[in-house]
Amino acid sequence: MSITKFVMPEVIFGKGSIEQAGEACLRLGAKKALIVSDSGVANAGWLDKVIESCQDAGLAFATFIEMTTNPKDREIEAGCLAFKEQECDAIIGLGGGSALDVAKGVALLVTNGGIISDYEGVDKVHSPLPPMVMIMTTAGSGSEVSQFSVIVDSFREKKMTIISKSLVPDIAIVDPATLTTLGPDLTAATGMDVLTHAIESYVSIAATPLTDVQAKNALSIVSRHLRPSVASRHNEEAKKAMAMASLQAGLAFSNAILGAAHAISHAIGGKYLLPHGEINAILLPHVMDFNRIASPRRFSEIADIMGIDTRALTEQQAGMAAIRFVRELSRDIGAPKSLSDVGITKEMIDPIGMTALEDACMITNPRDMSLEQINQLLLTAL
Repeated sequence: MSITKFVMPEVIFGKGSIEQAGEACLRLGAKKALIVSDSGVANAGWLDKVIESCQDAGLAFATFIEMTTNPKDREIEAGCLAFKEQECDAIIGLGGGSALDVAKGVALLVTNGGIISDYEGVDKVHSPLPPMVMIMTTAGSGSEVSQFSVIVDSFREKKMTIISKSLVPDIAIVDPATLTTLGPDLTAATGMDVLTHAIESYVSIAATPLTDVQAKNALSIVSRHLRPSVASRHNEEAKKAMAMASLQAGLAFSNAILGAAHAISHAIGGKYLLPHGEINAILLPHVMDFNRIASPRRFSEIADIMGIDTRALTEQQAGMAAIRFVRELSRDIGAPKSLSDVGITKEMIDPIGMTALEDACMITNPRDMSLEQINQLLLTAL
């Protein structure tokens, strides 16, 4: 008998739901929460909204916003210090993937001790974490619902993938209104991350009927709504749709894990600190092409879900049509076309490949991948 698990937090979805942050944390038993965010989110006014919700609920709070894109181990350590000095007992994460991953890392270390690299890999967390409420402001990383935290090891210059059911937040708040303050470039990059989550989780060797439902819904939504979401920050229908797509893709990959696109993207982002979504946009069609022979039926189904008429196509032809769709979508929203566009050169390839092979996301890729094959894919993507 095959046994599977599907983990997820309580989800509060809808415009204005950010105003429930304080009350949500309070009913988890919190007395004082550390709000982990970043300066961009603060400048957009969303940190003030969360602070107001804490004040309205009578919840004491402190803030920590000292972080950068591609969250780093030293930021986790600084956040832990703030948590302890301020005598907090709960975490509110507010932001995109960077802020939420730091929030999870802080929660992990304040109860489990050690350094964050101790927990790289799968199921290495042993003690319960403090209550966690996560609020996404991008569509996006899916970190508000996932059992992942991805942190840069500054010494080794690599992104560490930490996977544990303990990292699944208690409550996820998804407010589509937060997406209206994002510019088109960030909307495009985070949207391509959602698409990559949906596709990689759908073809993952750990996919299940429960993850398939989430991945297929996310894929369908992104295919129809990412372009209008990038085109206008005031398109409420597109923002609501992309918030839902990010949520559902997050649920899919949290339980089915990911694949080679994320493994290679983590390797590049850890060493060169490039935007994760942009790297995924470049790599995704190349990885799809590589993986296509491992699961032709799944790639044909992806084409159907995207809205491509596949009635006259073989499975292989439909899979190729899905890849063309991804390339056209990426082009239309202005994502970078090649690794050379973001500064990657031929000389950088070999160390990237070595690091990617060690990434936990490579385990669930549908096709086995050697170092030579990773390097060839990177050369093709230059």
